[in-house]
Amino acid sequence: MKKDFEFPNKIPIFPLSNFIIFPNTTVPLNIFEPRYIQMINDCMKGNRLIGMVQPKKSGDLKKPNLYQVGCVGKITSFNDTEDGRYLIVVNGVCRYNIIEELVNNKLYRECKISFDNFKDDLNENIKDEIKFSEIKTMFNDLKLLFKKQGYLINWKDIEKQNIDQIINTLSMASPFSLEEKQILLETNNLIERNKKLGEILKTYANDIFQNTTLQ
Repeated sequence: MKKDFEFPNKIPIFPLSNFIIFPNTTVPLNIFEPRYIQMINDCMKGNRLIGMVQPKKSGDLKKPNLYQVGCVGKITSFNDTEDGRYLIVVNGVCRYNIIEELVNNKLYRECKISFDNFKDDLNENIKDEIKFSEIKTMFNDLKLLFKKQGYLINWKDIEKQNIDQIINTLSMASPFSLEEKQILLETNNLIERNKKLGEILKTYANDIFQNTTLQ
């Protein structure tokens, strides 16, 4: 268990369309909207944590309904540009449940959250329960899927990662639907996510790889 993470009971929310971050993954973000500029300013004064979550297609356009499960990201790199944008790097830390949205006078949204269902995300020993040999076939099949779909990814870098990083990175980066990625995010633990990743991949194999033998 990582000792240096303190579980906040509320967090600023960043509803980002067409994107889901997973624990132990790293993504760059380009921040330009005034509400999120304000959010990053506030975060940099505190714990540098933001609640990444996927908005639903329902609700007000400026304030869409949210999925109940998101992932806390920690800002690990920050640069501002001459035109007023922020270029940040966010590391996924731990998933959370939204309990309720809080009323505030800020430009951005805040929610009361709970980590009770997801503290295993910080368990550094769980990755030892899965061996790379167990996911090698799926790994190779995903390579073929990425190639067929025209997606570029540095496979050599991925192969150097820990097994939990590999599974979470592929869950985040694979050319699946956002609904499928949300299902992967909401799995109970890494072992179930690995299993579900394989199940989703099989549906793509049936649809895409007709007359093609997976390697």
